[in-house]
Amino acid sequence: MALTKITPTAARVQWDRRLARPSTVRVAGRQLTVTALDAVRDETAAYPADRGPRITYLVETDGGQASLIFDGRRRRWFVDALDEAA
Repeated sequence: MALTKITPTAARVQWDRRLARPSTVRVAGRQLTVTALDAVRDETAAYPADRGPRITYLVETDGGQASLIFDGRRRRWFVDALDEAA
């Protein structure tokens, strides 16, 4: 299935230090377990200092793909795209 862009929604992400990737994502009352990390896009050098760095993670979850954003300036996680199945 294809990722569907959504309004960036705040998420709670637990990080697995051993695997160096997110392990679970809680968003909108649902918990998704991350099964694989597909891609990482580090945009820290592309943003002006006032907007802050941003890193995007494309992950596979038990409910389909998801796009997670870590906003380094605010130190918060957001989900900005979800698989329709998720």
